[in-house]
Amino acid sequence: MSTRLTFFGLLSLTLLLAGCSSKSTETNSPKTADVLETTTEPTLLSFSADVRTSAEQARDRFRHPEQTLQFFDVQPNHTVVEIWPGGGWYTAILAPYLRDQGKLVAAHWPTTSKVEYFQKIRANFDQRFSDKPDVFGDITIVALEPPAYMSMGEVGQADRVLTFRNVHNWMRSAQEQAVFDTAFSALKSGGILGVVEHRAPESFTREQMIDSGYVSEAYVTELATNAGFEPYKQSEINANPKDTHMHPAGVWTLPPSLRLGDKDREKYLEIGESDRMTLSFRKP
Repeated sequence: MSTRLTFFGLLSLTLLLAGCSSKSTETNSPKTADVLETTTEPTLLSFSADVRTSAEQARDRFRHPEQTLQFFDVQPNHTVVEIWPGGGWYTAILAPYLRDQGKLVAAHWPTTSKVEYFQKIRANFDQRFSDKPDVFGDITIVALEPPAYMSMGEVGQADRVLTFRNVHNWMRSAQEQAVFDTAFSALKSGGILGVVEHRAPESFTREQMIDSGYVSEAYVTELATNAGFEPYKQSEINANPKDTHMHPAGVWTLPPSLRLGDKDREKYLEIGESDRMTLSFRKP
């Protein structure tokens, strides 16, 4: 008799526990309506997720494109001028984002440039972006190679003018102030100039800046204020405390250039890309 009671007692306990487990599962499972009501806002980078190469995406951890463009307050309905986009690392992000509501103006090297490197990069840029309006929209390309070519599109029409790691290049031909002046003219009142540049110690001379590729924040601010801009905001989004700013081949010692080849390669890979200022200036 005791054996039989024990068996039925265990059977009842098992059924009771099974019922509790089933009830618990139903209680914790989300309702279909709740799942349907959950929406996720697209991120800025989601617009370009399918068009950027893996090599480009690998640079995100150093360049922080989403945070940087948010800091510059780039909106999808803006007219944005990108100065000297090179191969189009940022263009591949900006163009899909602006495609439907905004406008992207690429102030690029002219196809007739006497610099062979400029010609090659411009041709590659055109091939990648100009023939795919369904992906990148209708990008307006204008010629900017001071002092002969100084266009950034229509005067007073841009909401944002952006430049990424270019100021040191203009310094080589003593055209940096002319470019900042042109950026001021291109912007509408209240528009923002956004600058990302390799950051030099304030003690660097002009010659050291040109040789190393690093530019001081004070000098960039001087160029902007000389053009008529008001200093607006600054951020440490693209700072890199590992960068000593003192390298055998200047900033090009670091990735992605790695100009020294295999010499101390792991050391420079560990440092990563350069320490960079991220500054914005407002046109009154």
